[in-house]
This record gives sequence, C-alpha cells and structure tokens, in this order.
Amino acid sequence: MHGLGYDPTTGRTYAATHHGVWLLSTEELPDTYGNGTPDTSGGEETQPIAGRAQDTMGFLVTETGLLLGSGHPDPAEEPSLSPANLGLISSTDGAETWDTVSLRGETDFHDLAAAPLPSGELRIYGYDAERGTIRVSDTSGTTWIDGAALQMRDLTTDPGNPARVFATTAAGLMVSDDAAQTFAPAIGAPALYLVDAATASTETDIVGVDTQGNVWHSTAEGPWISGGTTQGIVEALTVVGGQSPWILVSDDRGVMASADYGQNWIALLPR
Repeated sequence: MHGLGYDPTTGRTYAATHHGVWLLSTEELPDTYGNGTPDTSGGEETQPIAGRAQDTMGFLVTETGLLLGSGHPDPAEEPSLSPANLGLISSTDGAETWDTVSLRGETDFHDLAAAPLPSGELRIYGYDAERGTIRVSDTSGTTWIDGAALQMRDLTTDPGNPARVFATTAAGLMVSDDAAQTFAPAIGAPALYLVDAATASTETDIVGVDTQGNVWHSTAEGPWISGGTTQGIVEALTVVGGQSPWILVSDDRGVMASADYGQNWIALLPR
C-alpha cells in the first residue's frame, strides 16, 4: 500500500498500491465521514480500477477531485518505457484513465502533496527519491524547480498555507515556511514516520504516526496531542477533512478508519 485518498466531490475513497488503484467501500462509516455520503462502490472489486496494475507510488486526491500520481506503469501496458518512471500523471475520471502531466520517463515521485494558489493553479510538491530532492511546481505540475535536498519518508503541506511543508526524516519532523527551499526542525513535534493534513471544519488538522505506531495530532499553530495507536507496520496515512476529521491508515490489520485519532478503529478492508 503506497497511499490513501478521499475525493470530497464524489465521496469515494481510494487505495494506491503496488498493483493498481482500488476503491474502498465506506458503507460501515457514519455520516460524519467526509461529505456524509457513504460509498458502496468499492470493497467487492476483485481487481484494481480499469484492471490496471501500475505501481502508483506517489498518490493524492485534491479538493476538486483531481487524482495525481507517480510511479511505474503496468508492464503489460508500457513494457518499453525506459526508465520506467511515469513522472507526474493525473486522472479526472477516478483512475479509469490517466494522462501524463510532465517528467515522463524521468522521475518517480515517492510522495506528493498539493495546495491551491490564489492564481488558481496548484502548488505541487513531489519527492524525487532517486535524487533525494523535493521538487516544486506552481503551475499544476507542468513546470518544476528544485527545492531542498532532504532524505525523507513522507511530506504534506498546510492546506491553508501553501508555503508551509512538513517532512518526516530520521532526524525528526522538519518544517519549511518557504515552499520547501529550506527546512528546520519542527520544535516540540514527536518523531513522526508519516504525516498528513487536511481542513476539518474551519482549521487545519495535522496528523502523524510516530516510529512506535502512536498517533499524534495538532492544529497549524497548536501543540501536539497524543491519540491512540496503530498496529504493526503503517504503510499509508491520510486525513479526511470535512465536517469532522477522520484518519485512514493501512497497517497490519488492513485499512482502518478512526474519528478520534486512533482511540477507536473501524475496519474498511481487513487484511
């Protein structure tokens, strides 16, 4: 499992994996989840969306329902792409089809984050793991500049402040206030392994999982507060905004959902 994402325009929840993008049923969740409309289109599927087994490494769903991804193609579809890197790709039909945005055959983004700019464009951050560099686009992914060189595992941006970026590293949580050009330690933050952020009600909710599997959460300016725990290796984390915050994780139990920062969990897809 590489990533999880929620589309507020359709109510669909996605899991991006080593073998394609899948839909997850949320019919077991209450109407406080997302836009309040349970989605039953996933859960019984026996294959990824469109039968496409691309290795979707970087993955996110924007507030407008645009899916962004990166990684490696389905070998059956593009056996001759070399290097076998998809660059930045996008989908407007729920992963049925994908279009190349940029950097095809060049870059494999292991993580993606994005926030809207006043211009109407998306600012996209992509972690180029091969180069160990965060790349930044202010043109919705069509052109890029290099940001900081950083050995990191996960990144997210503050949806209310596109210039603020959080990155998890072996030295602890790092934060940038200049659009990933420079980073400094996030004072008072736990040693997070994964981190994500979304807008819930009217404020930014930042959630992370530390190296021991503990869940932590904070507002953009507030202190970090401990929550519940995960189980085993956590492969992916996302925060679902809306009327109240929910978090999704993929751990040893499967894909799990929580409305109280990990104190209680509901299984969306048991392992």
